[in-house]
Amino acid sequence: MASAKFYGTGRRKKSVARVYLTPGTGKITINKRDIDEYFGLDTLKVIVRQPLAATETDGKFDILVNVHGGGYTGQAGAIRHGISRALLEADKEYRPVLKAAGFLTRDPRMKERKKPGLKAARRAPQFSKR
Repeated sequence: MASAKFYGTGRRKKSVARVYLTPGTGKITINKRDIDEYFGLDTLKVIVRQPLAATETDGKFDILVNVHGGGYTGQAGAIRHGISRALLEADKEYRPVLKAAGFLTRDPRMKERKKPGLKAARRAPQFSKR
């Protein structure tokens, strides 16, 4: 660990997360709020902590996150992606573990655009015979 701060950008759907790792006690701050205050659902908190659990670095880093765009689930996925990338910057040894878990893969699934003549991406107007 050469420098004291490690950076990773995570993305999912419309969400973009900028993640900063600093050696510390394991405090996670998202948009200047504690993780428990920011995310209401426990499943989202678990998603965010997955890379730390996989690499066994639970109490070793303080995490500062700036995230915007999308909904809570997309943001949690973006933060997970960003933490994974930042951990990789901290130590290259984590790569096989993170890669095997699929945390380094950018999820390409995006919202499909609305098509002309339809009400939504695939939802057509109701059909009437007469």
